[in-house]
Amino acid sequence: MQNEGGSAGRATFLIVVASLSFGSISVLTLLITRAGVPLLTAMAWRYVLGAILLSAVSQPWRMTEYPSRQIAQLLLIGGCGQALITYLSLHALEYIPVGPLAFLFYTYPAWVTLIAAVRGSEKLTTLRVVALSLALAGVVVMVGAPAAEKLNPVGVALALGSALLYSAYLPALNSIQRGVPAMLSTFLLVVGAGITFVLSALLTGKLYLPGAVAPWVNIFLLALVSTVIAFSTLIKGLAVLGPVRVAIISTVEPFFTAILGALVIGTPLTVATLFGGVLIAAAVLLLQWSSRAREAIALP
Repeated sequence: MQNEGGSAGRATFLIVVASLSFGSISVLTLLITRAGVPLLTAMAWRYVLGAILLSAVSQPWRMTEYPSRQIAQLLLIGGCGQALITYLSLHALEYIPVGPLAFLFYTYPAWVTLIAAVRGSEKLTTLRVVALSLALAGVVVMVGAPAAEKLNPVGVALALGSALLYSAYLPALNSIQRGVPAMLSTFLLVVGAGITFVLSALLTGKLYLPGAVAPWVNIFLLALVSTVIAFSTLIKGLAVLGPVRVAIISTVEPFFTAILGALVIGTPLTVATLFGGVLIAAAVLLLQWSSRAREAIALP
């Protein structure tokens, strides 16, 4: 029991580290794009640098020890799933501030529950209906704020679209990466996403070397903190805790993003954003509580 508790405690700490690391993505990306570097350019170099850093610690030559199908799936989920989620969520920054983006993205645990209910794999209990209502209410509060605070519907759609994709991505990643070391899984995900962004940047004529120093500093931070550290700690924690508990612990991320945005780039932290975010966080916590209660009832 002590080993299990220690393992869960370490995994919880890793997920908190991952959440704070992911929480810096929006702010760093906004600083880079404000310096005139296109989003595709920034993401291409982010993942290229991330892959280079990971190649030094992930022992990529060990790929031959694992099924080629599993290696291909990790590359594919990085190149398609992770790259698309990254692009949609960060493209939303062109329309909405970092705070609302973070909270809107964090509706994904509610979408996981709703999708599971539609598929018949999970029952839609009263508690879960309440949780879904809270999450949707949080979205409505932010989107339907007074005129001075209203959010662009395009940005809202992009943020919610990325949340829906992530609700399918996280369980899929949890299943695919089993048996593969966390650092190697992270390397494959990052390489897959890097290939997609480099090709996209090449095809659109946006793959070039930024001339200024400041964008490179922020791109390096994206590669090290928001990619290498974030993904490796996420995968290590996910392997122990599973996607549901990871989603709950990660509730710290949108609040950190909103506060960091306010401190670093002066993004206004509106009442609507905070109140809507609290409703979404409450929904996520209620979903976790209902899951734990159901597990406790199921125990003999």
